Amino acid sequence: MAQNPFFPTIGKLAEKADAVPDSTAVESETQDDRPLEEIESLCMKCGEQGVTRMMLTSIPYIKEVIVASFRCEHCGATNNEVQSVGAVRPEGVLYTLKILHRADLDRQIVRSEACTIEIPDFELQLPPMHGKLTTVEGLLRDIASDLGVAQPLRRIQDEVAYTRIQEIIEGIKEVLDDSDGDEDEGGDEMAKTADKAKNKDDPVKRMITIKFDDPSGRSFVEFLENVSDPKWTFKTYARNIAQNRALGLLPPEEPLNESNGISKEMKEPEGEGAEGPNEEIYEFPGICSRCGRPLVTRMKKVSIPYFKDTLIMSTNCDNCGYRDNEVKSGAAISEKGKRITLKVEDREDLSRDILKSETCGLTIPEIDLELHPGTLGGRFTTVEGILEQVHEELSEKVYTGDSTAMVDEDRRNFQVFLQRLKEITKAEKGFTLILDDPLANSYVQNLYAPDPDPNMEIVTYERTWQQNEELGLNDMKVDNYSGDDPSEEAKTCAEVER
Repeated sequence: MAQNPFFPTIGKLAEKADAVPDSTAVESETQDDRPLEEIESLCMKCGEQGVTRMMLTSIPYIKEVIVASFRCEHCGATNNEVQSVGAVRPEGVLYTLKILHRADLDRQIVRSEACTIEIPDFELQLPPMHGKLTTVEGLLRDIASDLGVAQPLRRIQDEVAYTRIQEIIEGIKEVLDDSDGDEDEGGDEMAKTADKAKNKDDPVKRMITIKFDDPSGRSFVEFLENVSDPKWTFKTYARNIAQNRALGLLPPEEPLNESNGISKEMKEPEGEGAEGPNEEIYEFPGICSRCGRPLVTRMKKVSIPYFKDTLIMSTNCDNCGYRDNEVKSGAAISEKGKRITLKVEDREDLSRDILKSETCGLTIPEIDLELHPGTLGGRFTTVEGILEQVHEELSEKVYTGDSTAMVDEDRRNFQVFLQRLKEITKAEKGFTLILDDPLANSYVQNLYAPDPDPNMEIVTYERTWQQNEELGLNDMKVDNYSGDDPSEEAKTCAEVER
């Protein structure tokens, strides 16, 4: 793709800036030779005229952006902003970054105006605001500075809120190793880090996780060396209707249709350009198997990225509360089976999406757990969710229902097994999850897609004759099934009569 002449790369702009002479010669430069555009702007703090410098550049993985920086010489107010001028990406992006060492504080961040930032360790979420080009350290210092502005007033009016916010500020200072305890002062505070001359390989005093959720797909978080960076994860997702409306990709929500009381919400596509049968929800009337009252079963066809089409069916009874859901493959039968082996190391792996079909067996060697095909049926959930379902089925139905038939030794062994299952459900211990599906209809989310996942191994294999027999594939005829020989059919009927 040809480079946009209006948006040169940062490297070219740096070369042009170095070539510009000093003193009065700069004023005589033509506008085209200047790497920056300077515009007088009103300072909203003191009311005097400041200067806004704008740079049109191209950042890798983000494409074209406008970097704007404002400074007022009268009061010293500063501000910077990044505006993306590229097209909205087809999918949203979610970056997860673990801050473990001081080098992680120097990672570059491009935050678009649609990006939401979440720090689960502090139970803190930053709503979308103006775009910004900064580092992790700069982001944390800005957060601490913004939270500390009204702290003296909160201390008087709402002591509970003051205490909670002060804990967040102290936690951020602990991550940044601001042991001096001084108040943050925006960008001037960043000079303290250089004076400390810390080793970049030193671990931070408090490890945290930061998530960047951008439905527009225009934000970016720097990785180190390559995309296999263990502290950096990236995944894409399909936007929902509310996110498309927020980005201006869909019209505002229409009111309910008074004639049928059904909102148009259920009929609109959920993804950018997602039109067609994949986004339609089909409803089938039926009878509840528990109370016999009429109910509705809903079915939807979903395309899973880097996998295949899947049918999700959900049944809910409003009378007795009966609920059931099932997942089936919407594609052709695979010629080979598939075995997926996932190394689960932390809670991030527990959040992976998982599709377990009704023909898939599940095994966890570390706790001697083995579920035969057909157990739990088809499920589309997360790794944590399917482990909780296994624990619920075993603890409530097996243990409680058959406890009278167990001897004391078996009961104690079973309690130990459930305890070990609970530990891996909370990621207190690492374990190996193996999905063996002869029809290759099962799936585990690849956090590094489309690149290989270092924690996951996928192996395809030829099905045995016994597996094909159990699946009913040995007697299945798909070629020339309408052209059977009449003589062969008559011969078969004669043998049956004898």
